Formats: sequence, C-alpha cells, structure tokens
Amino acid sequence: MPHMAIEYSANLDAKVDMNELCALVSRTILATGLFEPGAVRVRAFRTEAYAIADRLPENGFIDMSFRIGKGRSAEEKKRTGEAIFAAVSEHLASLFTTPHFALSLEIREIDAELNWKKNAIHPRLRGK
Repeated sequence: MPHMAIEYSANLDAKVDMNELCALVSRTILATGLFEPGAVRVRAFRTEAYAIADRLPENGFIDMSFRIGKGRSAEEKKRTGEAIFAAVSEHLASLFTTPHFALSLEIREIDAELNWKKNAIHPRLRGK
C-alpha cells in the first residue's frame, strides 16, 4: 500500500493525459520517502455516467482516493496529501481557468487486520 485511484469524468479525455497524470502522482508519492516503490499503485478510471453541479456538459472532475497502510504520523499524511494535491493542481492549472472543473483528494488509512496482500515485486526491488 499506497494505492491511488483517480476517477475522472469522460469529458476530460481530450484535455488530460491520464498516463502522464498517473506517472506524476507516482513520482510525487515516491518523493515523500514514506513508501516503498514496490508498494505504489496509481491508476485512473474513466467515468462515463456522471452529473456534476448544475449539469453543464463542460463540467468535469477528478477525484483522487489515496489508500495507505497505518504507520504514518498525522503530519506525514498531511504533508503527503499537500504534495500530491499541489503537484496535480499545478499540472492541471489550465483546467482551473474555466469555472467548470473540480479536483478532490482524500487519504484513507487501511485497517491492517482487514487487509491481505501478496507482492512478488517487493523482493525484486529490495534486492532480495
């Protein structure tokens, strides 16, 4: 863990390169130094059906949901969220020039007792 899920309105396809956005978010997460590279997952999901605010067709959104395991202080979580939100906001600055875009980020901690994982990537990246 950490896993970032980016949900976005389909009308952003022509405006945002989602592969590039995922790579930016991944780099930003890793730059915090709080997470192992083998644990980071960033993925984007295109939403076909949505109704945003006053339902104008040009309204668009990106909602980022960041799930992390326990073990980081409140300050570390806040610093991580601020770094991700700032990087994405800067990357998407052109979308904020119109009154039709909404960006959100939420960080959620996963309960370790209710979380199962098996990862063959860790040993390779750890050099073991």
